[in-house]
Amino acid sequence: MKLDRNSLKLYAITDRSWLKKNESIYDIVEKALDGGITMLQIREKFLDRDLFLKEINNIKPMCHRYGVPLIVNDYLSLAIESNADGIHIGQKDIKSSINNMNIPKSMILGVSAMSIEQAKLAEKSGADYLGVGAVFPTTTKQNAENLNVNILKTIAERTSIPTVAIGGINKDNISLLTNTSIAGISLISAIFNSNDIKMATIEIKEIIERTKF
Repeated sequence: MKLDRNSLKLYAITDRSWLKKNESIYDIVEKALDGGITMLQIREKFLDRDLFLKEINNIKPMCHRYGVPLIVNDYLSLAIESNADGIHIGQKDIKSSINNMNIPKSMILGVSAMSIEQAKLAEKSGADYLGVGAVFPTTTKQNAENLNVNILKTIAERTSIPTVAIGGINKDNISLLTNTSIAGISLISAIFNSNDIKMATIEIKEIIERTKF
């Protein structure tokens, strides 16, 4: 599946720590897809490899029914084995030489960045999009540094690949990202920690549609 800038508009990232009693990862993903997310990143920091592979293989057809690309966080071998749509990596992987990772050319490559220097390096190394943040305080990622919105805007304007804002974004602060030239926003808790995931996703998507990034 090719990267479309519109696919980055409402980019959800899974976090099983928000699962409620008797709820599975598949339940919450289905609700988010039904609510209108445009891209999904599956992130599992502590799941057994075989279970993670099974999860990817089960979620991929769910995403494709909605025309939504599935991105795997960090775990390149699983992304390749499952034929996922893409992989998202951090700066540590860039520094260890992205050219040695043998990422298939058909696979979408996302890279995290917190500065224009990091963004330029990711762009030069072949990234298809940037994940930039944390733009607001967040409890999802411990010790995440906050990034000035002006830096986000500078990165988005000075790179030729799309930028996605991430970190502490919710329906109450999306408007603060107006005129930043980003392609979209990435959310975790604002979607998956909601009492009604589908409705929360619908509401956020409506706000995005009214916001001029």
